[in-house]
Amino acid sequence: MTENAHTGIVFGIQRLSIHDGPGIRTTVFLKGCNVNCKWCHNPEGIPMQPLIGLNQERCVRCGACAAACPNGCHSIENGEHRFDRRACEACGKCVDACPVQALDLIGKRMTADEVMKVVLKDQKYYGEDGGVTLSGGEALMQKDFALELMRRCREHGIRIALETNGVHRKETYDAVMPYVDLFLYDYKATDPEVHKAYVGCDNRRILENLRYLHDSGARVLVRCPIIPGVNDNQTHFDAIAQLTVQLPKLVGAEILPYHKLGVSKAKRIDSEYQEFEMVDASVSDGWKRYIQSKGGRLVNVE
Repeated sequence: MTENAHTGIVFGIQRLSIHDGPGIRTTVFLKGCNVNCKWCHNPEGIPMQPLIGLNQERCVRCGACAAACPNGCHSIENGEHRFDRRACEACGKCVDACPVQALDLIGKRMTADEVMKVVLKDQKYYGEDGGVTLSGGEALMQKDFALELMRRCREHGIRIALETNGVHRKETYDAVMPYVDLFLYDYKATDPEVHKAYVGCDNRRILENLRYLHDSGARVLVRCPIIPGVNDNQTHFDAIAQLTVQLPKLVGAEILPYHKLGVSKAKRIDSEYQEFEMVDASVSDGWKRYIQSKGGRLVNVE
């Protein structure tokens, strides 16, 4: 077993989660992603390395971080908090020094034992449907660590859901398939050029892997983020419906309207972020009705 199997970089563990798979779950967020979606709701999970997050609105410009930083990354100039990330090693000393929690360390190396200690605290809440969800970022960017967590969950009889963007070699999915009870599989855009422009790659491998998982007998729920002005169109909705028809063993498709949770997160790490418009529930309900009218099997409809 490799060292990477024993430790991984985790940027969050959300307990008692109800949005990342069926039932009550513990969601483990692993750092690193191999695509760059313009609307990503976890932009802090894209880089593999840990980061320091800065909430400028909470900062009181006291200078405690500047005094604690060994690399001189923080300074208070003319009443402004300036943060030079180029020299930052994410040591966390500034985080510890901040009296108002305006700084936080995003991502830390954890052992599989440490993660499982949290998971096992929640096991009694999982019931028949819940369990652990591995998310990100893209959890399979840390495949060895993800596999180790899956093995340990299986030893304790805990069900595993895996969120994935589908952009991996088939061998990677072969390795995890025996442990995954449900794949939460992203399908972001039908037009390959749109997919490339907004995600960073075309969708050929994603569609190939989706069919491969389906034909291999894996349980797969297709998750479809709908972004106004990008993929909220008839062509994409028709394609979602057709996927659930052509791949009848899919659990179904889930429509996920765009939200702006990623905006403030990107600001905290000084990351570029493209903001889109949110729509009313009446609009997203119309999307769902249209997809259903074309034979689409959706799981999140009233």
